[in-house]
Order: sequence, then C-alpha cells, then structure tokens
Amino acid sequence: MRKEIDFIGEMELPEEALYGIHAARARENFPDATPFHREWYQAVGLVKKACYQTAEAYDKAVEEKFGTGNPDHATRLTHLIHAATEVAEGDHFEDFIVPAVSGGAGTSINMNVNEIIANVALLKLGAQPGSYHLVDPIEDANIYQSTNDVIPTSLKVAAMFLLQDLEKAINAVRFDVEQLEISHQDDLRPGYTQMQEAVPTSFGKLFSTYSDALSRDWWRVSRCFERIKVVNLGGSAIGTGMAVPRYFIMEAIGHLQQLTGLPVTRSENLSDATSNLDSFVEIHATLKAHAVNLEKMVADIRLLASDLTGSSLSIPQCQVGSSIMPGKVNPVIPEFVISAAHKIYANDQLISSLSAQGCLELNAYLPVIGHALLESLKLLVACNRTLKTHLFSALVVHANISLERLFRSASITTALVPHIGYHKAAELAAVMKARGINIFEANQALQALSNEKLAVLLKAENLLKLGYTLSEVAG
Repeated sequence: MRKEIDFIGEMELPEEALYGIHAARARENFPDATPFHREWYQAVGLVKKACYQTAEAYDKAVEEKFGTGNPDHATRLTHLIHAATEVAEGDHFEDFIVPAVSGGAGTSINMNVNEIIANVALLKLGAQPGSYHLVDPIEDANIYQSTNDVIPTSLKVAAMFLLQDLEKAINAVRFDVEQLEISHQDDLRPGYTQMQEAVPTSFGKLFSTYSDALSRDWWRVSRCFERIKVVNLGGSAIGTGMAVPRYFIMEAIGHLQQLTGLPVTRSENLSDATSNLDSFVEIHATLKAHAVNLEKMVADIRLLASDLTGSSLSIPQCQVGSSIMPGKVNPVIPEFVISAAHKIYANDQLISSLSAQGCLELNAYLPVIGHALLESLKLLVACNRTLKTHLFSALVVHANISLERLFRSASITTALVPHIGYHKAAELAAVMKARGINIFEANQALQALSNEKLAVLLKAENLLKLGYTLSEVAG
C-alpha cells in the first residue's frame, strides 16, 4: 500500500494503482454503480493532450523570446503527452473509478484522469505511482487547466464523435427504408385512421413517411455540430481565463482541432460557455425528435406484423420468444427501440431540468447531464444499427394478403365517390359489410359501375395518384 495526502487528510491506496486520493474519495462519497462512459474518458485524454501540446509550444516560445528554458519541465510534458495519448486510446480505463453520478461539477472526473496521467508519466520516468514530487496530478497534469473548462469541452468532443456515428447510422437505415419504398410503391393496403380502416394507400407510401422522417432526423443531427462545437477551453474556473497564459487561451483550440479533426471553436464569451448549458438542451431535443420518429415507425411495424391485424408484414425472427410457449417469436427489435426511446425521453427531462439548475457562473450537475447526453446518443446509434441489421434488411411485405383485405374493406368505396356519389358508394359499403363480400362482388349485385370501369378505377396507379381531374369524372 502507498499513502497519499491532500489538505483534508491522508489515505492508503494500492501500491500499483494509477488512481489517487481524489478519485478514491469520490468513489467513497458517490456510491453509484453506473459506469462512466469510456467515450468521455477518452475525450478527456484528447483535451489533456491538446493542453500539454499547447503548454509545450508556450515553453518553446518563451525560451525563444527570453532565452530561458526548463529541461525538466520539458521532459515532464513529453511524458504527459504520451500518457494522455494512452488515455485517449482508452488505456487504463480500469483505473478510472469515479462513477457516472457524482457531485462537484466534474472535479472528480478531472482529478481521476489527472492522477492516471501523472502516474503513467511517472512509470515512464522509471518512478513508482504516487511519486508526485516528480510529476504532480495538479501542478503538472492539470497545467493551465480547470475542471470547468476541460470537462465540458471533453463532453462536447465525445458527443461530436457520437453524432458522427449517429449520422452514419441514420443514413444506413434510411437507405434500407428507401429501398422498401421503391420496391413496394404499388403494393396496395388499407390505410388506417384511429386504428380503423380509412382509405386505400400503399406500402410504398407508408415507407415514404419513414424515409422522409429519417431525412429530417439526419438533417437535424447534422446541424447539432453548429450548436455544440463552441467550447470554453482556456476559460479556466469561470471563463475569465484567470491564472492562464493568454498564449494558451488563444492556441489550445488549434491543437484540439488537429487532434480530433472536429470543428471545435473557442467561444467569444468564455463566461457564457462556462455558465450556460442550453446547447446540450438544444441538441438533446433533436435526439428526442429522432427517438419519437423511431418509436412511431417501429410501433407501426409491430402492429402490422402482429397476429391481431392478420400479419400484413413479417419481421425477422431474431430469437425464441417464450420459455413456455413453443414456437413463439416476439417483436423484440421494435420493443428494444421503444424501450430506448422512452429512456431518451426521460434523459431529455433530466437534461432540461438540471441545465436550468446552473447557478451564477457554473452548473454543478454537468456529470449527470453529460452521462445522460452520451447515453442517449449511444442508444440511438444502437437503435439504428439494429434496425438496419435485424429489421429492415429482411422485412417481408405480404402484398397479396393486404390487397385482398383492401378489396374486402368498405373503405375502398371512398375511391368511387367522385364517380357514383356518396350515397351510392355507401350502399356498396353496406352490402360488403352485411354479406362479407369484396367490392367486385358487391358491385356485381348493385351494378353501380360496369365491371370494366371498376377494375380501372381500382388499379394502383389510380388509387394512389394525388386527387382527380374533371376529365376523369366527366360523363
């Protein structure tokens, strides 16, 4: 065991542990079992590396101008850069022991990463973890930084990487849905309003509504980068840049851009970017809208594929559905997506309410807000990926069954109103319902139209066109 000291007291830690006293106190104080997002941890590593590179460039600029340098400090920065690189690659995550739900505005997150980086740097120097007289988690690993600029900046970096994944995932699903739209554009089915048969439509029309919704989702997600790219790195504790070299404030973002390939930019008002978290509220609203569209989509498909409706669709059989009922298969993919959507709705409420809880210069609830944001992003990526792989790629439309159901539905008579009038169409509908016959049989009984005329009117191209012209109903 090794002993570490802070101004509160001392603690004993495992000799080889890369975490330190600050992380250990957090683990004791916040007994939450929810794991921290690895993506956020790695993003902190990227931000730290950008900070060390900027500090290194600053030291070189000072040396060139004043002829003074500090070889030991330069060596420490070199090892800190290497250690931060390892964190950015996800290494040493097992020594990140701060839970997802914590207090303190992210100080515990920042300090746990500082301790890991400092101790990795110490190992590279041939020293033992905890030898902080050589490399200190605060003096060195936290150089020119504050929790209050590093942690929100890293959250935005992590979110932007996941937004890129989400864009790609939405597009992949949209492609499959567009193919279904094209393949089934003339496959007729009854349309429904309020779960009652309404007027004729097609599977192509149904899939087109999903395709257009996904297009809007993709566009809105792509716009999220504009809202989230503005960061407060260099602002220090409350956005005033106190105790930070102006060189660092001006140059750190450039290093972060190069490391991430992301369009991060420094806020023109660092105090605003530190104090207000409305950008997270705004982009999560976009995520919620996408979740709403996905839920509507899969709820429709689950209904159309159910035994209750006669299964006009078949969805892939992904897994056994029951431990007691042989042969039962459940719509688990739609159920997963609906479950995820409702988790996202809950996260939206959490993010909105806690973002409003910011007080004066800082919001203390960033850890929970960030966890909810990244959780929603990862859930949506997962939803889209499983929809592509396990639902839309093998969805089967039973066109003949749906066509037969349409022609036996009294709702089909709506298409005849412009030609025979409402009352005559109502007679046809009444006969269909009373005798349980289709539209052709009912027309044979009532002779409302010639059989030839009826067959033409009920072709897909006529039922699906937008409105009618006077020439079509004349005579």
